[in-house]
Amino acid sequence: MYDPTRTTSSLAAVTFDQMLERVRYEGAYPTCERAREAVRDVLAALGRQVEGEERIDLAQCLPVEAALALTASAPDSEHLTGWGFVKDLATRTGCTPAAARWDTGAVLAVVARLAGPDLLARILRQLPGGYALLFGQAELRQAQAAA
Repeated sequence: MYDPTRTTSSLAAVTFDQMLERVRYEGAYPTCERAREAVRDVLAALGRQVEGEERIDLAQCLPVEAALALTASAPDSEHLTGWGFVKDLATRTGCTPAAARWDTGAVLAVVARLAGPDLLARILRQLPGGYALLFGQAELRQAQAAA
């Protein structure tokens, strides 16, 4: 849950409107309303995947409206791969997987900058493969040894 009394060491506070403008730029969206929709949908989906301290710390890095979207639902018990995340988002929003991937990249690129490299690394360690690319990062996971 979002705790407004908890402090973070994130970059200077960003307002929700500033975050929307950054997402609008990243996604080349024609309106702020379209960027707002992408932020709401992607953060709700991300909130179903991230749990524990990383979820709390990420919420603290975001403007209140974004943090509330992230924490509105409890984390799912099943963690989706990066591609599974995109497909699930497409299904829930009724858009194509390509549009869901675009929205994900636009929103998570901004989230990555707000979270900073240390928190982002912790989040990526918690999630299955495929998320680093969604955040605009190189996928640095080691291949799992065959059993």
